[in-house]
Amino acid sequence: MRTSVPMAAQLGPILALICTVSTLISTVDAKRKLKEQEIIQRILNNYDWRVRPRGLNASWPDTGGPVLVTVNIYLRSISKIDDVNMEYSAQFTFREEWVDARLAYGRFEDESTEVPPFVVLATSENADQSQQIWMPDTFFQNEKEARRHLIDKPNVLIRIHKDGSILYSVRLSLVLSCPMSLEFYPLDRQNCLIDLASYAYTTQDIKYEWKAQNPVQQKDGLRQSLPSFELQDIVTKYCTSKTNTGEYSCLRTQMVLRREFSYYLLQLYIPSFMLVIVSWVSFWLDKDSVPARVTLGVTTLLTMTTQESQRLIVFRCCLSSGINAKLPPVSYTKAIDVWIGVCLAFIFGALLEFALVNYAARKDMSGQRMMKQLPQDGYRPLAGSQPRTSFCCRIFVRRYKERSKRIDVVSRLVFPIGYACFNVLYWAVYLICARVKLLLRREYSYYLIQLYIPCIMLVVVSWVSFWLDKDAVPARVSLGVTTLLTMTTQASGINSKLPPVSYIKLPMRKTYPMLTEGFREYGGQP
Repeated sequence: MRTSVPMAAQLGPILALICTVSTLISTVDAKRKLKEQEIIQRILNNYDWRVRPRGLNASWPDTGGPVLVTVNIYLRSISKIDDVNMEYSAQFTFREEWVDARLAYGRFEDESTEVPPFVVLATSENADQSQQIWMPDTFFQNEKEARRHLIDKPNVLIRIHKDGSILYSVRLSLVLSCPMSLEFYPLDRQNCLIDLASYAYTTQDIKYEWKAQNPVQQKDGLRQSLPSFELQDIVTKYCTSKTNTGEYSCLRTQMVLRREFSYYLLQLYIPSFMLVIVSWVSFWLDKDSVPARVTLGVTTLLTMTTQESQRLIVFRCCLSSGINAKLPPVSYTKAIDVWIGVCLAFIFGALLEFALVNYAARKDMSGQRMMKQLPQDGYRPLAGSQPRTSFCCRIFVRRYKERSKRIDVVSRLVFPIGYACFNVLYWAVYLICARVKLLLRREYSYYLIQLYIPCIMLVVVSWVSFWLDKDAVPARVSLGVTTLLTMTTQASGINSKLPPVSYIKLPMRKTYPMLTEGFREYGGQP
């Protein structure tokens, strides 16, 4: 008969074996930790962190040459690309590697003693006051603001290998300057840099170089994380520079950023294109529809020219998002300025075309009245008195006998063809020949576009009242009041950027009398 063995008796040897193995593992682990503590104490004994280690160049018998510092960057995020302040924010892990023979502990290893491949040197939150080993005094040349990450512990790693090579890794968040060239905005590409160098040590003491493989690594999804830019390429360069205090080794990371165009296509180009097309509706309206044609022309023109306070030309109605309000005031002409300026010119031309049509219509009516007053004595003009014109012109004149109608018909063809030619030239220059630059006077062009041209257009628009019929009271009054109020709004926007002074500045002093003269001329009519 089989004798049953108790469960406790069966598990007893197994539990004893597990306890023995656990005890051995904990003992080995305790010895390893003790060995790390001993290594750190021994290598830091009589170590002076203020003295630079010797280089590895045998041709320099005294100092060993400069310390070779190998750099690697792991980009985590790029954000807040600010066009106004010309800066951007970046978070990355910054790694440096160099050799300090004084910290090599491979000599402690023998047959009876085993050392780990590396030891980790702990750091405190205030690393400057607890520095234990020599480290390169690296700084970022184009840095505006910087901070280290201390949650939950300082994000710093100092790893010392047994051959004396040191790995220093730290996570940083920086705000870096990025000078931008906005000639091709919003079809532009920007090169944002990360420049690093030694602050005190010259090239005779420290020499930086990029890591041979993957000097700049990117976090997965980094290229898709930028809302308004596309990260096209990352290039590593050297930027060693000379100053009055010596020559300093420098490394440069150049990030090529291309601005996303779809946003500006929807918010800027399509609405402005529509405004130009809407202004051409006036060519199909009857010449006697004075209020409708004046309202259409003035509304589209003011929509393009109204300025927002303290900013560039932006759209008040359809384009209220303020595209140019996100840019700094620069003295050169941007691609966006060319587009808005030409659209403004076409809308302005449509308004002037109506003034010419109105003037021609009144001349036609005056000529018809004179013809009716002539005596009907059977007079016929001589055949030779007719001007010699082409067959097409004669057909055109016979079909449209009124000069005002001819102007409208010609405008229906000339304006669209001219605008189409401009579009072909514009997109060819700024998309295909993106390197073409305009030579402009830096001090004057910004004010020419933002101040003088709008003021000239407002004054000329106020003169349209002189071609309107004296009985068109609503149209003439609306035109005068609108231009005067627009000029006042524009003046407040320009002057808001300037300090309060006791004298009158020239542009506004010359413009206001021109606008008020239009009111005086109309008010003086019987």
